[in-house]
Amino acid sequence: MSSWSPEQKQSPVGWDSHLSRILFLLLLFVVSAQGVTPNPDACLVSHSGNGSSVSCQPPARIPHYFPADTVYLAVEFFNLTQLPANTLQGIPNLQELHLSSNQLEDLSAKFLLPVPQLKVLDLTRNALTRLPPGLFQVSAALHTLVLKENQLKVLEASWLHSLKALRHLDLSGNQLQTLPPGLLASFTDLLILDLGNNQLQTLPPDLLSGPLRLERLHLEGNRLQELGEGLLVRQPKLRYLFLNDNRLATVAAGAFRGLQKLDMLDLSNNLLTTVPEGLWMSLGKAAGNMKDGFDLSGNPWICDQKLDDLYEWLVANEDKMFFRNDTRCAGPKALKGQMLLAVARSP
Repeated sequence: MSSWSPEQKQSPVGWDSHLSRILFLLLLFVVSAQGVTPNPDACLVSHSGNGSSVSCQPPARIPHYFPADTVYLAVEFFNLTQLPANTLQGIPNLQELHLSSNQLEDLSAKFLLPVPQLKVLDLTRNALTRLPPGLFQVSAALHTLVLKENQLKVLEASWLHSLKALRHLDLSGNQLQTLPPGLLASFTDLLILDLGNNQLQTLPPDLLSGPLRLERLHLEGNRLQELGEGLLVRQPKLRYLFLNDNRLATVAAGAFRGLQKLDMLDLSNNLLTTVPEGLWMSLGKAAGNMKDGFDLSGNPWICDQKLDDLYEWLVANEDKMFFRNDTRCAGPKALKGQMLLAVARSP
């Protein structure tokens, strides 16, 4: 682990690094085929009418300076723990910045000041535990922020409030246990929200009160125990909903009301034994819904008359059902182990 050092070579580890090295060598082959002798210690630089693209991966050495017209910059797999505050000085037109698969522990609040046109920031697989207040103060153009697989345990709404153009926010694979009220209040254009694989037990009631066009919501791999009435009520354009691998035992009758455009629903591997009447019919019939399927497997369903509403919906949508052999009754005793769909079809 190290801070930014243009003289230092780092050896990547793991499958991602191995794949990265293969891709790097392929790029070198392409460059060689075009009659240019590549330098393995240099970053790959390509030029176009829009500006320069720079990609640095081991064994390349990170340069002190980048082309002034750089619009794309990737510095990945170096295991860097720190970056100087002036790292991006001199490349004001930068639009995409990829710093994944390092070990960055923190960032300076001034880090993004030189790049006000930045649209994409990828910080996947680092060691960030917090974000400095003011980091995004000039990042009004940012539409994609990926903080996947860091070590965030808390999140403050003020850290993100200036990102009003954000369309894709990925906070998956962190250690978040709670979310602050008003976190997404200013994100009216948000299309994709990924909170999967954290440690969330509850969600603030106003979590989705800001976004008006959300299409994809990932909540899988948390510790959620219930899904209430109001969480999704303002998301009529939602198409993909992932709630699998939680501890859901209760879903409110109106939880899915208004989700007429839902193409995929994953409720697998929860603790659902029954659901309230009316829940499924609010999702509509098969003709215009669930074109990408649904999954109810891995739940301990009690197959009695309380599931009549679900039975009817299953029969109408059975061609969209995933893992029907793994969607079975846990009770009553006479039906234990039987496929839920078979029970639904029975007279």
